[in-house]
Order: sequence, then C-alpha cells, then structure tokens
Amino acid sequence: MNDIIADRVEIEALQAGYTDTYAEAASAERLERAAAALRANGFGAEILDDVAAARTRVKELIPAGARVFTSSSETLRLSGIDEDLNTGVRYDAVKPRVLAMDRATQSDDIRRLLASPDVVVGSVAAVTETGSLVAASASGSQLPAYAGGAAGAIWIVGAQKVVPDLAAALRRLEEHALPLENARALSVYGRPSAVNRVLVLNAEPETVYDSTRPSRPERRTVLLLRQAIGF
Repeated sequence: MNDIIADRVEIEALQAGYTDTYAEAASAERLERAAAALRANGFGAEILDDVAAARTRVKELIPAGARVFTSSSETLRLSGIDEDLNTGVRYDAVKPRVLAMDRATQSDDIRRLLASPDVVVGSVAAVTETGSLVAASASGSQLPAYAGGAAGAIWIVGAQKVVPDLAAALRRLEEHALPLENARALSVYGRPSAVNRVLVLNAEPETVYDSTRPSRPERRTVLLLRQAIGF
C-alpha cells in the first residue's frame, strides 16, 4: 500500500497547482445507484472495499490459462493488478508478447492479439449513475476489446469516477483525466496525450453472438471500489 501511495504522490507532483472537483470518492449511496444501474443495463457490477479486494476478485474471475490483455491504466498499475496478470505462468498474457513483437513486420498479428483476447482487464474514465461506462484512448488499442472483441471484460473503477450522467462523464474526461494522463505521457514518453477516440458502453446486449443463447451478465464486469485510485 505504501508503494501505491508513493506512486500517486509522484503523479500528483507532475500536476503542481492543478486542482479540480473530480477526485473525491463517491458516497456509498451513489456507488450503490451506479451498480444497480449497471446491472439493469446487463453488466455485472460489484462494489469492493479496496484494491486488495479487487486483486483477489480479478484472480477469481479469470480462469487459469486464459489469454489476458491488460490495457494501459494507472488503476491497474497502481493497484498491482497489471503485474499480477502479466507475470508468472498462470495466464497467457498478451502484453508481454506484444511488447516483444516487431511492429514493422507483425503489426497485423499485434492488432489481432489486442482486439480479441479471452479477457480484457482495464479501467474507464467514468461510470455514470445511469449505468454507462466511458473510456477514452489516444491510440484506440484497447477499445476493440472493450467494445466486444474480447470474450470477457473486467473494469476496475475507483469511487471518484462515478458521475451523475453522460454529460458529466465527458466533462470529467476532458477536465480531469486528460490533464493527468497528459502529464504522465509527457513524463514517461516525452509526448502529450490526447482524447482521439471515445467509447461509450450503455448496455450489454441480452444475447451475444447467437440469439438462441442465454445472456451472460458476467461477460462484462465492473468492479467498483469504495476508494479512489487512478485518473
């Protein structure tokens, strides 16, 4: 936990003088309202106390041997979930494979690996109390899997990301998440970030791929944390 706090302080130091109203954890009532709306829209939704509970739950949800892609996410990095899923031999981790591939000669293979894993794990910029998820990306690499390319998805979401509606979600993205991600990208990559692509997930279809098959509410699962973490 001390490492998580230290990493958070490091990111906040990049934003000297930067303040906003999107960093406070939502109340228990708002979390419950968001979770209920997500379930009504066909998503799986669980409320967990903290990142330790999320790390345990992610391991329970993903079967051994699954091909797992972890999207770029401060929530995953700070929580330790990124390391959990990309090290060891329990899972067929996509990210280490992609990083070892030649982008000049294997770009098509990389694209397919990222677009259709067994499970994609990541976060989003906002969750609305009306049951929608809003994700953004500079490159778009994680969005095909989020949108439906992955057989399953798990999003870990800090309590500060709960907002009333879609309009508030888009404001949070532009006014809060982008400045923080921009500072991180400049520090790590030496170039700015941008909101080049935005994905809004309003509901999980009742049937997937085949209208004769029953729906699978667990196919898209949101783990809402009572603590604030990530952007």
